[in-house]
Amino acid sequence: MSPVEDHPLRYQLANELHARPFPSMQAPCAAAYVAFKQPEMAANRDRAADIEHLHKLLDRHGAPHPQPGATHYYGQVGRYWLKWEQHTEFVTYTIFSQGVEDRPFDPRAFDPFPQDWLAEAPGQRVTSILIRVEPRPPATDIQARLGDWFVPESLAVSAVLEDAAVMAGDFRIDQNGHMRFVLFASEATGQRRMGRIVQRLCEIETYKSMSMLGFARVRGLGAQLGALDTRLTELVEAMSLETSRAEDTLHALLEISAELETLSAQSSFRFGATWAYEAIVNERIAALREERYEGRQTFREFMVRRYQPAMRTVRSAERRLDAMSARGVRAANLLRTRVDVERSAQNQSLLESMDRRADLQLRLQRTVEGLSVVAISYYAVSLASYLLYPLEAVTGLSKNFMTALVTIPVVLLVWAAIRRLRRAVEK
Repeated sequence: MSPVEDHPLRYQLANELHARPFPSMQAPCAAAYVAFKQPEMAANRDRAADIEHLHKLLDRHGAPHPQPGATHYYGQVGRYWLKWEQHTEFVTYTIFSQGVEDRPFDPRAFDPFPQDWLAEAPGQRVTSILIRVEPRPPATDIQARLGDWFVPESLAVSAVLEDAAVMAGDFRIDQNGHMRFVLFASEATGQRRMGRIVQRLCEIETYKSMSMLGFARVRGLGAQLGALDTRLTELVEAMSLETSRAEDTLHALLEISAELETLSAQSSFRFGATWAYEAIVNERIAALREERYEGRQTFREFMVRRYQPAMRTVRSAERRLDAMSARGVRAANLLRTRVDVERSAQNQSLLESMDRRADLQLRLQRTVEGLSVVAISYYAVSLASYLLYPLEAVTGLSKNFMTALVTIPVVLLVWAAIRRLRRAVEK
């Protein structure tokens, strides 16, 4: 029996699901995380520059390079572990280290990322995070540390994964330019589970920042949409006035429609990416299975209060842009109807004018035909008379009498011939 033929991508697709394992972490430990994104056309960037930048970091630590075409990397660099991931619009680097600094959230945790290497990154920093992982102390000690390390007004705290750990953060950028999160791990929490919590914290912050780019885009669109909305409203109102010219209205409408289509084309990718990133944020928070800790607001509650209003603003702007585009289409249809009506009236007037001209031409034609009968009859009678003149001596009839005698038959014959010719032409 011949072997079963596999799809050429079968193993590649199956292995992709296991290609990005979660790190193993054991308290006390720390993670330093940074994400870079190019400012424009990030989805179509030169990804070879990302790989080259990773190679430079690995070369500094004497670590091996990933396989050609790789989109992720996890390996040891010196006494640290590095995780690198390449995404649609951005790349991320995470350094995992054992132990924690004496000073909480010491910026030296970023020392494995050299400053000159950071400055050469092919893109701009979207976010950077310091995560401190400690064994879980008594609740009173947790409260004291949270009060010292974070801003109480925006602090979010949760017990996650059936009390496997307590995570906290205030989503504020500190004086060193980093976000801060802390995890207090319960004694029974496994290393893989702790790694998953850290990874999800990084993803929550990264995708939150990426989705907020849609909010920034909407802020820039606000003034443009307001001006276009006013112009479109005035244009629709002017269409009802008899003094407005269809050509001028059409030109203005085409100009507005072109601007709306341009804005829609420029914003469609950002809007779509925003909804994808928002969904990931909500999924990652849901996966942590939060429980309220000591009456504090949870991460989900923080997002509902601070993050979701921004997402609703983006949705509102997208709907407004779509509605204005639809209004432009409806206005174009109305204008097209008006032009069709005006054109029909012009055509009707033209047809009436053509009818009048045709009637005049018919009358003129009949007049000419009458004159033709007279002229042809005159010459025909003259010719017939010349033919009959030799019979004058035989018949004894005078020339005038013979001329009068042939006039009526000749006229009738000429009229009949012309009428027959006209009927043949009309057929």
